[in-house]
Amino acid sequence: MPISRRTIALPLAMLLGMGPALADKHLGADQVRAAVAAAHGGRVDLSGKDMSGDDLSELDLSGANLTGADLSRANLHGVKLVDSDLTGARLVNADLTFAWFIRANFTHADLHGATLQTVVTSRGMENTKDQAAKFVGADLSDTHTTVHFSLYDMRGANFSHADMTVVMANQSMGLLRTEFNGCDLDGANFAAAGLGHVAFHFARLHGANFRGADLTKAEFIGAYLDNADFTGAKTDGADFESATLTGVKGLKIAPP
Repeated sequence: MPISRRTIALPLAMLLGMGPALADKHLGADQVRAAVAAAHGGRVDLSGKDMSGDDLSELDLSGANLTGADLSRANLHGVKLVDSDLTGARLVNADLTFAWFIRANFTHADLHGATLQTVVTSRGMENTKDQAAKFVGADLSDTHTTVHFSLYDMRGANFSHADMTVVMANQSMGLLRTEFNGCDLDGANFAAAGLGHVAFHFARLHGANFRGADLTKAEFIGAYLDNADFTGAKTDGADFESATLTGVKGLKIAPP
């Protein structure tokens, strides 16, 4: 007797959605890929699932519900997260190199120690507001990051000890760097982060914490830095042209 798609999908439905005991079970990479295939172009629900350490590289998780999912140490190289919801997800030490972030929601996600290199943030050359991802309250501490975050909502995000400094010796093809141009970073924490050559053009940084950060040749052109704290920060060659500096603390240059 031929096996129908419904017969194949049933065990997956049972695994993904039935019973508290199975809800806590780790899903292997093959099970995750099968669940995505069984969604038949729909939005797979992997909320709260444990996929830690899995190799999910190149998987298309566009539109997936990944709220509260555990993707710690997962290989997410090249994964498409377009329109995916990762609210409260755990991505500690995950590899997100070449991942797609278009309109993804990382609100309160934990990305501590993750690798975010050469991430796809738009379908064109420049970020646009309608394609921007969200990282409100997200933890990106100790990350290794080279991303064009421009226009993202990143209020209250934690970038402490993150490494974003550009290594100029590796820039033979032009300057590839992290950019926060036009971002909302009010209340963000960049304490002790490496931010050499990082761009913050016209970003909102009210009350941001840059204590002890390396801001060598960082660019704050037109940025809103009211009440930001630069105590102990290294600001050699940093550009604060037309920046709003009302109430800033610890900045070693004289406000204009």
